[in-house]
Amino acid sequence: MRKAEVARKTGETDILMKLNMDGSGKAEIDTGIGFFDHMLDAFARHGLFDLTLKTKGDLNVDGHHTVEDTGLVLGQAIRNAVGDKKGIRRYGYFILPMDEALVLCAVDLCGRPCFVYDAQIPSERVGDFETELVPEFFGAVANTAGMNLHIKVLAGRNSHHMIEAMFKAFAKALDMAVGSDERINGVLSTKGTL
Repeated sequence: MRKAEVARKTGETDILMKLNMDGSGKAEIDTGIGFFDHMLDAFARHGLFDLTLKTKGDLNVDGHHTVEDTGLVLGQAIRNAVGDKKGIRRYGYFILPMDEALVLCAVDLCGRPCFVYDAQIPSERVGDFETELVPEFFGAVANTAGMNLHIKVLAGRNSHHMIEAMFKAFAKALDMAVGSDERINGVLSTKGTL
């Protein structure tokens, strides 16, 4: 089982996360931001990852530190759980529909962080979640996981649908990328390392 436990404590947040990449989609999540909890639950469920997360952040300021730092911890957990990347597909992609929203996500677990985001979310908030934090979260994940991550909204009008489709598409693409292929000897790279 590919598992990781990551703790991060700063003057702004206190986070403990447990991630099992070979789970069944079970999640216990508490970040203090209801919509964000819902998105992380969708990520775990649709990627078939087991995720336990407790984030205490300075929500009296706003949600920025809570969301970004949770992304940093998730990226580190993914990196740790995947390990040496031997035998994994490395690449994953998914185009996910959610009602009128359609989102493309592509992942490369190459060890080089790069995040490309192409989305115009129409509302400033969904519940108690600031929508401008979506790219902050995914950018943090990409940076600490050492992955290329591309997210593009192809269609959509409803902010909730668009964001949820992003989290689900990311989950499905990541699940594909970390999946094993018995034909791969070592790592999938001409360099011999990732």
